[in-house]
Amino acid sequence: MDKAKKIGVAGLLALSGFGLAGCEVEAPSAVSRLLDMGWPDPVTPEAHSMYNFWVWVWVAAWTIGIIMWAIFLYAVFAWNGKRREKQGKGEFPKQLQYNVPLELVLTIIPIVIVMSLFFFTVQAQTKVVALDKDPKVTVDVTGFQWNWKFGYAQVAAELSPTGSDYNGEDTELTKLMAETKYDDEGMKNPNPIHGKSMSDVSYLNYNQIETLGSTEEIPVLVLPTETPIEFRLASSDVSHAFWVPEFLFKRDVYAHPENNQQEPRFQIERIEKPGAYVGRCAEMCGTYHAMMNFEVRAVTPDQFREYMKFRNDNPDAPNSEALRHIGEAPYATTTYPFNSDRTGTRAGNPGVDTNEFAN
Repeated sequence: MDKAKKIGVAGLLALSGFGLAGCEVEAPSAVSRLLDMGWPDPVTPEAHSMYNFWVWVWVAAWTIGIIMWAIFLYAVFAWNGKRREKQGKGEFPKQLQYNVPLELVLTIIPIVIVMSLFFFTVQAQTKVVALDKDPKVTVDVTGFQWNWKFGYAQVAAELSPTGSDYNGEDTELTKLMAETKYDDEGMKNPNPIHGKSMSDVSYLNYNQIETLGSTEEIPVLVLPTETPIEFRLASSDVSHAFWVPEFLFKRDVYAHPENNQQEPRFQIERIEKPGAYVGRCAEMCGTYHAMMNFEVRAVTPDQFREYMKFRNDNPDAPNSEALRHIGEAPYATTTYPFNSDRTGTRAGNPGVDTNEFAN
């Protein structure tokens, strides 16, 4: 077999690795642990798609790397000057710069590799950002310096606190906030943005059942497992980012998302198992960006229905009571509030007494 054919076979092996990269097949656990580079274990179908793609691309990359290093080392040891001198050959091996078939192979293989990688990237991305998953729960996410507000905008009848499709919009507050869109005509130096007030918050969503984070309490977003969910994102000030590591996905959270040409929604097909998952801001947003955490608490659909009923029937009760009512830890278990006193932080006291938040 001539060298061009050998290189062609090597390229075919490399491309077969890229073929696997497009598969939804889960990599062997030993391979995953070695090549996932510390990625969290996925808990949604979209996350599994991202995880499998990531691992198989590393398999393909290592396959290509090993083949290329093998060829490189073979050339170093097989064609070095001392060896050729012992064999009574000339100083230089046969030159192949005008071997057209070989040059075509070495041109086509990288092009096919890049095209394959692009194709499978688009395939995984399309699944992750698809908005056709028929969500049964719609959650409004509002980021602000330096915390989160979560509200339940819509809940399907089977999970609703009312027994029918639930619309959680706070119409009175929405109408009131619409008045912030424009400054009064008599205001001096109104400095509008796109003709609207700098204080405009009319684009934000307001709901009757909301969970508001504070310096003293991490906001816990309660969601049902085995349920399609839609998230609608907006910021009331600077840019933030909504990131749950186990979702293997994050999306920026902008003020006026439509004006910023952003799609503020994303959907997940389901959360596969109950549990507590830390959430973070993944966009540098100011002094306490690193402490801008939240928690997703995934519960069974029956628990979620009972949670929503309690929140609906007891509008003045805190979120912690609703969590305790369904048998869950009342406060976040994956992260803790932070000390906003920068003087205290410099003195070596970066947190708070976590015993206060014990179950």
